Amino acid sequence: MLNQAIAVLLLTGQADLPHHNWRETTAAIRDLFHRDPRFDLRVLEDAGALTAETLSTYQTVLINYNGPRLSRPIEQALERFVRNGGGLVAFHHAAYGEWFGMELRNGKWSAGPTQGWEAFPKMIGASWQTANIGHARRWPFLIDYTSKAHPITEGLPAQWMANDELYHRLDLAPTAHVIADALSPKEIGGTGRREPLAWTNTFGAGRVFFTPLGHDAMAWHQPGMRQLFRRAVEWTATGQVTQSPPKSELKLLVVTGGHGYPTAFYAMLDSLEGVRWTHAANHTEAFARPLTGRYDVILLHDLYNVSTEQTRQRLREFVDTGNGVVSLHHAIVDYTDWPWWYEEVTGGKYFEKPDGSHPASSYREGVDFLVSAVKGKQNHPVLRGVGPLFVHDELYKNMWHSPRIEVLMETDVPDNDRPVVYIGPNQKARSIYIQLGHSAQTMENPGFRRLVRNALYWTARKEGAQ
Repeated sequence: MLNQAIAVLLLTGQADLPHHNWRETTAAIRDLFHRDPRFDLRVLEDAGALTAETLSTYQTVLINYNGPRLSRPIEQALERFVRNGGGLVAFHHAAYGEWFGMELRNGKWSAGPTQGWEAFPKMIGASWQTANIGHARRWPFLIDYTSKAHPITEGLPAQWMANDELYHRLDLAPTAHVIADALSPKEIGGTGRREPLAWTNTFGAGRVFFTPLGHDAMAWHQPGMRQLFRRAVEWTATGQVTQSPPKSELKLLVVTGGHGYPTAFYAMLDSLEGVRWTHAANHTEAFARPLTGRYDVILLHDLYNVSTEQTRQRLREFVDTGNGVVSLHHAIVDYTDWPWWYEEVTGGKYFEKPDGSHPASSYREGVDFLVSAVKGKQNHPVLRGVGPLFVHDELYKNMWHSPRIEVLMETDVPDNDRPVVYIGPNQKARSIYIQLGHSAQTMENPGFRRLVRNALYWTARKEGAQ
């Protein structure tokens, strides 16, 4: 198979709705692999159609399924495939269900009348007693690699941030080799101990990888998860990992919450070469711990007009130590109760209602308009390779702008203020506001993506690395 793409079969088509949505996670997995020429991923949505002949054309099988047992001939074909050296990868909701002899009663999994597929727990190296099925409340948490010499983890950062469900009390077989774990906090419904979150196993000559992670699309868009999974799939197929350890990357915290956004936002983030991003879905997640030293830049795509004391403390420290801030689209409404933020950092404010002599700001969705560089700013590092942007996005009008901002891009649309992209006035940190970012079309625009990446690198003072 030298110089040929690794043949991967994704077996899916059922899940225990509404807890898990196989279509959503299948789309996320396809997105993970389709841009990597080293993999040839094919999807089979009818698990009952699997045959030994089909399996013979693949190197590894990826299980995204929780449904009725397969026919005995299909189960035996998959067993033989792995026992004879084929790879197997499974995750999250493949840790329980009818394959384990369970049945769903009154919304809970209970032991059923049959044993289930006897070989499957042996293949993945784990089982779960029905009384122990559970997880801590969904929350971002740090995952530690416990086996740094394994090909899957070799050369990777020691930790990464997950945004997922943290399964607990699984029973691992003695043959399972744990390569990652995390603390399950008691205060959010966990066990108070470290729980295994990635392990390898062997079944005959086959290599197997299992992770309890992967609850939904948000979990799959975490950079650490994507990196771990690609390497695990390659290892199960070939026994080695050819992907180079990550180069020095820009560390980005992405903050959302308080306003909707298109899912194309995630694809835009994934397209940013050299950027390792972590997602915080609300302010509690984002600012629970100090940010300085952990991130180079914060990208705000949230809408919280009221700031907490903890938010102010974390952001002030981050800015005062010279780190970067990029505010996207509706984040101009952030912290309008905090004058220091909009006067000294972003340099702009959207008025949700009139304030003294200043009228309420206004918006209009779904407008095609042109945004271009201000004369003399075309060669600014933030605009390098961007060019004029013709977008289908949202207009903002009657905002306040600091006289100290440096406008980089503008529009002459009457229902929009002239500044569209500008540098904030702070003297210690670099900040950029980009008004665009309302529509999926904008998120998919290569010029917009280049603009965002340039802004991140410039605010991080790494523009030379672009």
